[in-house]
Amino acid sequence: MQKKENEAFEYFLPMELTAWVEDPKSAYNNSEEKSEFVQNLRQRFKVASLNVINYFEKQPNSPALGVIRYQLLKSATSAAANYRAACRARSKKEFFAKICIVVEETDETLFWLELLRDSDVPTDNAAITTLGKEWQELLLIVAKAKANTNFE
Repeated sequence: MQKKENEAFEYFLPMELTAWVEDPKSAYNNSEEKSEFVQNLRQRFKVASLNVINYFEKQPNSPALGVIRYQLLKSATSAAANYRAACRARSKKEFFAKICIVVEETDETLFWLELLRDSDVPTDNAAITTLGKEWQELLLIVAKAKANTNFE
């Protein structure tokens, strides 16, 4: 699918659906709720990474797809592994350092999915859109966590 030069780029999620992630209105009432959220997010990162792995196991080989496959697998699995490491951080500074890596790797994963979607490489666009929506949500969540980290 070739994009025209002045055609607007489409995100995986409509921007109005991202408001709940960018500016949450409620805080966690207790540490048990926060712990449950963290565990659920760990699982979402793991499943999202597995979905990328499983998607590429079904794709044929081509030079362009090989490059994208390699980069996408690295960034997706790195984001999941670094989120797991952030959950085990020994200090706020260590958490912040790890969550910065998670944000970077999650954004890179989204970049490779966008590149794949917008290229002429034959792909399952519905599957790429589904993957992209999940990774965009994950990016919004961890970017907010990074922005909310304070060292006081």
